[in-house]
Amino acid sequence: MGTYVADTVYLNGSYLPLAEAKISPLDRGFLFGDGVYEVIPVYSRRPFRQAEHLQRLDNSLTAIRLANPHASAGWGAIVERLIAGAPWPDQAIYLQVTRGAEEKRDHPFPTDASPTVFAMAMPLVTPSAAVREQGVAALTATDIRWLRCDIKSINLLPNVLLRQQAVDAGVAETILIRDGYLKEGTAANIFIVKDGVLLAPPKGNLMLPGITYDVVLELAAAHGLPVRIREISEAKLRGADEVWMTSSPKEVLAITRLDGQPVGNGQPGPVGRQMWQWYQDFKNTVMRND
Repeated sequence: MGTYVADTVYLNGSYLPLAEAKISPLDRGFLFGDGVYEVIPVYSRRPFRQAEHLQRLDNSLTAIRLANPHASAGWGAIVERLIAGAPWPDQAIYLQVTRGAEEKRDHPFPTDASPTVFAMAMPLVTPSAAVREQGVAALTATDIRWLRCDIKSINLLPNVLLRQQAVDAGVAETILIRDGYLKEGTAANIFIVKDGVLLAPPKGNLMLPGITYDVVLELAAAHGLPVRIREISEAKLRGADEVWMTSSPKEVLAITRLDGQPVGNGQPGPVGRQMWQWYQDFKNTVMRND
């Protein structure tokens, strides 16, 4: 099996070797970035919050006016087969739908194209215990993305450029600031803790509605952790006791240095440590009982 992607992938109704999966160069995903994607985490070969991920995929498709090519059961069958065929117990199932290919390059929606549907399994690698104990560093940058960040679009060039700033600086993530307020990271939601209260930016068109974001808020409510969902100023971010990044692969990961300065005391904080444990307990329950 391949190291980063399973050898067998799904493309337009067929399961075939990755090396044989081909699309037209006139596919609108290739020409225009006209498509959306979703990633479903899998633990011990059980998909995590699959219904919520498929609903987000449907929401993205609706937002770009593209009919969903599969009902939930159809997507579920694809996901199940990819999971079974991959060598890793913990996986990430990648789903992508584009508007398909036509015989010319033209901006308006084609009238005769069929969607291109692609899916593959990848290993899901979460942070090591050593990384969690130390936390990671991040930098901030102006959010240069478009105004529909709530759509999980394959138009990721701004995210790529912003994430490369982090890579060039030797840090883990770029935190995005728009008009003086925290939005998210390039591939993660961001939470802060101040005086024992968890603060989260509100959902809206300038932030992807994260599935892990929802789980964190549900766990906070279940365990009585005070939460405030509100706009977070850049000053509040820089004055936080704790800053976390959350996503399917990162789970709940402390950011302990921001723009070269320590966050709080420069160590992962107690609220984040507790949330990570709640998350593991919840995840293990799902793996046992789903």
